[in-house]
Amino acid sequence: MIPAPTPAIIREAASRALGEDRGPADITTRACVGPEVQASARIFAKEPCILAGLPIAEQVFREEDVTLVLTPRAQDGTALKKGDTALEIRGSAASILTAERSALNFIQQLSGVATETRRYVDAVAGTSTKILDTRKTAPGLRALQKYAVRCGGGTNHRIGLYDQFLIKDNHLALMGKSDALARAVAAARSLDPDVILEVEADRLDQVAEIVGHGVDVILLDNMSLNEMRACVALIAGRAKTEASGNMTLERVRDVAATGVDFISVGALTHSVRAIDFSLEMIVT
Repeated sequence: MIPAPTPAIIREAASRALGEDRGPADITTRACVGPEVQASARIFAKEPCILAGLPIAEQVFREEDVTLVLTPRAQDGTALKKGDTALEIRGSAASILTAERSALNFIQQLSGVATETRRYVDAVAGTSTKILDTRKTAPGLRALQKYAVRCGGGTNHRIGLYDQFLIKDNHLALMGKSDALARAVAAARSLDPDVILEVEADRLDQVAEIVGHGVDVILLDNMSLNEMRACVALIAGRAKTEASGNMTLERVRDVAATGVDFISVGALTHSVRAIDFSLEMIVT
């Protein structure tokens, strides 16, 4: 089973989403559906996908009505066919209607992330390259989107600015020209020697300089395939390599063939297409 975000993160996300949608009251449901009406419902996929977001959707229904009976029919990370049921709900029809859209929004968006990630993972299958996500996430949804990446078989890059060093050209430019790289690496190691240290490069001569400083990962930014091959050969296992920039499904297999250890793909989270799910209701 894929570890889900912490219960606190799930509760906060579900409460915030439901609160912004429902507001003080769902006035249409209050006008049309009596509190005594009972129903059963199912959330189902309207297209093939990799499921993600089910625990968050379940929490949305719990936030609205703790008496609802929730029965998962699939697990996050599994492949669904068109028409497959992800979740069954029984109880107050009004509560199901009020929570429906917020629950669907989570499943649709996060399943989109998981499905797109699986496409990239499948594209590099048989190589040793791992697909990474980035920090290009929807504000406030990073933990959930990065969870969805794991559901799709991808690997999380740093979660934020606090759990991995990534020294970029702007950092070095602000430090001045004299031994900026050496000073930056030394400062990072002094601050926390156990945290992964990555440095960005966009030219072969930069890689030649960086590799001599004993960093953990070298980011090959917006390089051609030939440039990446040359960098991998130059590094020769002295650091891990991450390719980044202009990554598409059509190109990612060729990038993996250069021998890089990781490929980071912003498109997994920043512009993913939501998967179509629907909720079908039956009055009981």
